[in-house]
Amino acid sequence: MDTLVTAGRWMVIAGLGIAAVGGLVWLVGLIPGVGSLPGTIRIEREGFTCVFPLLASIVISVVLTLILNLVIRLINR
Repeated sequence: MDTLVTAGRWMVIAGLGIAAVGGLVWLVGLIPGVGSLPGTIRIEREGFTCVFPLLASIVISVVLTLILNLVIRLINR
């Protein structure tokens, strides 16, 4: 029974984390100019638009890697 309680707690924590990240993405999207960063490839045709945010993806990846490494190092102490 304890395993179900633990699994439920982790699911709640994961859900709150996903909601927090979603809120941050939403707030960052409200900042003007963020959607048109350099390194964004935009393909527009009649009735079709495709956007590849390459630079933004790289920046987000580096930032998340640094944050997760710091968190893991703090947990392992």
